[in-house]
Amino acid sequence: MIKVCYHCNDDWEKNMVKILEKVCLNPTVTKLVVEHEKIAKKAKAGQFIILRVDSEGERIPLTIADTNPLENTVTIIFQVVGATTEKLNTLEVGDMICDFVGPLGKPSEIENLQKVCVIGGGVGCAIAYPTAKALHNQGSEVTTIVGFRNKDLLILEDEFKAVSDRFFIMSDDGSVGEKGLVTHCLKELLEKETFDEVIAIGPLVMMKFVSQLTKEYHVKTTVS
Repeated sequence: MIKVCYHCNDDWEKNMVKILEKVCLNPTVTKLVVEHEKIAKKAKAGQFIILRVDSEGERIPLTIADTNPLENTVTIIFQVVGATTEKLNTLEVGDMICDFVGPLGKPSEIENLQKVCVIGGGVGCAIAYPTAKALHNQGSEVTTIVGFRNKDLLILEDEFKAVSDRFFIMSDDGSVGEKGLVTHCLKELLEKETFDEVIAIGPLVMMKFVSQLTKEYHVKTTVS
């Protein structure tokens, strides 16, 4: 278990954060809530942090999935896919992360958008969620479509419902929501209405076909 870094200086100590909550969202995706006052108060949708698990670890970027400025908390969601995320996933509540720096990057450009469709695919939903939340908080009409291979991989359902005027779930095998791809749902919507913008975040193939579809309907689209 990694709890401390023994080769540190004052700057390093300022960047340490304590894990306040750990939730396994599905077999390969984990949510961590950490304490960091400055990031919690400054971060905007679309920004990220860079962390090191310990003093010998590599630096990796992770999108800021959520913040609570009143409680000084920052939420990150990650998929366990390599050595660093595997090491990060061994930490528990009360453990410390060595370096946690941010907010970094350019925030999502969502100003003046009145009606938006946010699409998330798989673990990309962890990045789509803060954008949907920011749109909701500024008063935009938010339609959200999320897609997963099956019900066991579904994440953030309640969170999306809380910030969406309409919420659709698609799954490859039909075990949750409707059977089909996110583009099937999007096409049905575009046949009846339009959006100021479609924002899609997920696997490359998903974003490719979303972009091809929205091009047919002349709808501005941003992918990540």
